[in-house]
Amino acid sequence: MSEPSVDSVTEAFFALHRALPRQGPGSDATTRRLLELAGPLPPRPRVLDAGCGPGRSALLLAAEADADVVAVDLHQPFLDELDAAAARHGLTERVTTLNRSMADLPHPDHSFDAVWAEGSVYTIGFDTALRAWRRLLAPGGVLVVTEIEWATCAPSRKARDFWEGVYPLRTTRGNVSAAEAAGYRVDALWPLPDDDWWREYYTPLTERIATADPTRPGMARAVAALREEIALRREHGAHYRYTGYVLRPDTAAQNGAAGPATWTVRAEAPGDAAAVRDIHLAAFPTAEEADLVDALRGDADAWIPGLSLVVQAPDGALVGHVLFTRCHVDGHPALALAPCAVLPAHQRRGAGTSAIRAGLAAARARGENLVLVLGHADYYPRFGFAPASRWGIRPPFEVPDEAMMGLALDPTRPVPSGVIAYPAAFGV
Repeated sequence: MSEPSVDSVTEAFFALHRALPRQGPGSDATTRRLLELAGPLPPRPRVLDAGCGPGRSALLLAAEADADVVAVDLHQPFLDELDAAAARHGLTERVTTLNRSMADLPHPDHSFDAVWAEGSVYTIGFDTALRAWRRLLAPGGVLVVTEIEWATCAPSRKARDFWEGVYPLRTTRGNVSAAEAAGYRVDALWPLPDDDWWREYYTPLTERIATADPTRPGMARAVAALREEIALRREHGAHYRYTGYVLRPDTAAQNGAAGPATWTVRAEAPGDAAAVRDIHLAAFPTAEEADLVDALRGDADAWIPGLSLVVQAPDGALVGHVLFTRCHVDGHPALALAPCAVLPAHQRRGAGTSAIRAGLAAARARGENLVLVLGHADYYPRFGFAPASRWGIRPPFEVPDEAMMGLALDPTRPVPSGVIAYPAAFGV
């Protein structure tokens, strides 16, 4: 019996995936979470959905982000499905499909406010995608991708052998380094939950496989490969995962991160202390936060050079400040984000957001992992923060659960549980 052709196996794969809820791990909840982490987009943003498949993400972005979406894929039947779905949902004017390789796009530089790729970047490779799409981002634009990667530094031999033959994986740390080397800063990471693999992908796919026609050319080989992949996930799924990356071109000079073009974020320098104090005195009703910064600056065990950052306006004036100092959870080192302040005249213009993103990038570059903040539950989640209680972390005082938040900068590393021990200056 002759071997099935590569084309017949590929067509069998497409047939097995046709009209499934999803063609890879993901969920609408994850798309919404990544949209939240990407931060506010401009009114009617221009979005490229690269490797869109039948367009589940494209439809959500058009409907919920009010975006004009260019959806790109090489498989025309998927694009036909998307066109039909866009018509059913009244989104034909918002979604344009394009049959084209996502590695070779015809659009001019700075064409998009966001480039989006859920579950598709592996087809051209993470590094290729980073290089190819950077030029497409408008000033202030954001790249959102989900990438499959190791969830441990010591994966099982079976998992390693499988992925080495399909798509060699890196750890989160390796992908973060690749993104930074390609000229991006990492604004947020979001490991996809295990349910994203099963509810709308592997479970429906398993049902489809059970009804597949084994006599169709290429089908037996396609079914065998997918069964192997599903079994691997069931037995070794803790060793690998998809992670969502929220990336922005890094236009910063020293200390690495800038927000909108209006602001420059840099490490606090000698001579900045008086201006920093004035910022906190102006931003808060009492001198408590200003006094806290001064006390922490004098605590050698708490103060970390390079993690007190100031925001500078175009005229050189300092308008904002954010501070990360050493705290501990059950004896393990962590960072406390507090305080963060912006002069009242410059608030609600992105200065605080720029400072926090810069601080998190600087912390990640230092090899820090756990960051803790007590703050507004409707503000800090945009940076990836979630209730600290999910790790069993709690403060040494009573506070609403949603207000005490944590962020793991490297999801591959363990996060301790226990009570937070703050520096003495916090008075708790």
